[in-house]
Amino acid sequence: MATRTDADVVVVGAGLAGLVAARELTRAGRSVVVLEARDRVGGRVLNHTFGDGTVVEVGGQWVGPTQLRINRLITELGLETFPTYGEGEHLLLLRGEQIRYRGEIPRVSPLALADIGQSQLRFDRMARRVPLEAPWAADRAERWDGQTFESWIRRNTVTATARFFWETVVEAVFAAEPSDLSLLHALFYAHSGGGVDALIGTHGGAQQDRVVGGTQRIALGLAGQLGEVVHLGVPVRRIEQDPDGVTVLGDDERVRAAHVVVALPPVLAGRVDYSPALPGPRDQLTQKVPAGSVVKVNVCYERPFWRDDGLTGQASADLGPVKVTFDNSPPSATPGVLLGFLEGAEARRWSIEPAADRRRAVLDCLARLFGPTARSPVDYVEQDWSAEEWTRGCYGAHLAPGVWTQFGPVLRAPVGRIHWAGAETATVWSGYMDGAAQSGERAAAEILAVS
Repeated sequence: MATRTDADVVVVGAGLAGLVAARELTRAGRSVVVLEARDRVGGRVLNHTFGDGTVVEVGGQWVGPTQLRINRLITELGLETFPTYGEGEHLLLLRGEQIRYRGEIPRVSPLALADIGQSQLRFDRMARRVPLEAPWAADRAERWDGQTFESWIRRNTVTATARFFWETVVEAVFAAEPSDLSLLHALFYAHSGGGVDALIGTHGGAQQDRVVGGTQRIALGLAGQLGEVVHLGVPVRRIEQDPDGVTVLGDDERVRAAHVVVALPPVLAGRVDYSPALPGPRDQLTQKVPAGSVVKVNVCYERPFWRDDGLTGQASADLGPVKVTFDNSPPSATPGVLLGFLEGAEARRWSIEPAADRRRAVLDCLARLFGPTARSPVDYVEQDWSAEEWTRGCYGAHLAPGVWTQFGPVLRAPVGRIHWAGAETATVWSGYMDGAAQSGERAAAEILAVS
């Protein structure tokens, strides 16, 4: 027989959004129960420890200076950050040519640079016209939402290098292809994060800093504050709603509460059984907001040998399956860790290949960029988030053409006593850890306003 628990609020999901919501509600004097399907907290934030004790992140990891909520949490929890390594030259592998450069701008043709500059200026101007609370209300919402981002790229660039730039941006930010998402969604996302440079930048951008000991420590710290109200290994199967409250049914657990916060990605929220059934538009939304596709790989070496060659470890390439890399070494610089991503179509293709073949392909890419030493790591770990049962994709979800304008208003709107949280529902830094924290605060505020 299922264990019966009563609380003011039950939170489904112990990722950052759910944990922040639970903390806000607890601080306001409400009793809370958090139900998490996994045997751990953190959701899409996850640490991995190599054999020598080195901790790396196989989930979300970076924080930027304008991500105020997540930085505040880091400070409150007594954690420390350190800068992403960036001393030396970056690499760009383009059409077989390896280009070394410093700063943000690679040495490509003046025509290509002008093409990138004019298209980015146009895009950022458009993005600022998208209301963050209501993207569907933008003055050209129907027009922008009626086309893919790929269509816009093709119409607004003239060089192959500029198209490569935008394709790399989409793969790196969304773990998707430009044809997967609407132009309106790309514009909203950029505005949400402060512009393209903020989304893709290291110094001053979203990839500026890392958390000492790994970002899962944020979730672990929040869970530690909440204590025994966090119940692990309890997948929620059904949510029943009546005029007096909600009953949340998980494996061997039943929680009765006045409200529920569903802090899950849309694709997972749609797999819960609701009684009565969700309104049609809300249910259809969950069918139309897929997650990105990414395999994140950390490759460990005895030392960061690329630094000896004056390289930062940051590279981008037009030949995959790994097209973006970073130096992911600990602050001590021992051992050396290269981080690589298989994103979008590359992740979809290679995730179904044998693990040994995928590893070989990854090491081939790293050797192409950093030399033959890259073929001989001392440790290796990969995380395919599309295959993870309680995630089904990363980094976040994206909206295809037509979804914002037809279903956007139901993304955050409560359904009776059911409230929605998760990074995808954020208006600032949507899809990021900072956005997850914002969404948790909003969901808690909704409940506190009516109870």
